[in-house]
Amino acid sequence: MSEQSPPEDAREGYADALPEYAERVLDVAERIPPGRVMTYGDVAEWLEEGGPRQVGRVMALYGGAVPWWRVVRADGVLLPGHELRALAHYRAEGTPLKQAGRSTEGHLPRLDMRRARWDGGAGAEGHT
Repeated sequence: MSEQSPPEDAREGYADALPEYAERVLDVAERIPPGRVMTYGDVAEWLEEGGPRQVGRVMALYGGAVPWWRVVRADGVLLPGHELRALAHYRAEGTPLKQAGRSTEGHLPRLDMRRARWDGGAGAEGHT
């Protein structure tokens, strides 16, 4: 299995082995309300530590146990390799999307970042 998603039955064991930074990233991902998103950079800024690449690495290694589809690229493009799974979540949660143009590969929509982006406002207690 790839390092990007530990097996479901192994995730429980990861709780004890998670680096502190990873725990904090995953906690932020869990706080993002349904239908809203934060970019990798937003999460790093929220934590006042690391950067988009560090957040992306955490999400790639440990993000399967949290709503991973709510932590996104700043350009609104769906996560490569996980587009259809993410799109199903976005549609179920009512996340604002922009319809794809005809020239867009696969005709997949993008996230409407202007409307979908969450700033950590309402219900964001516990900000570090």
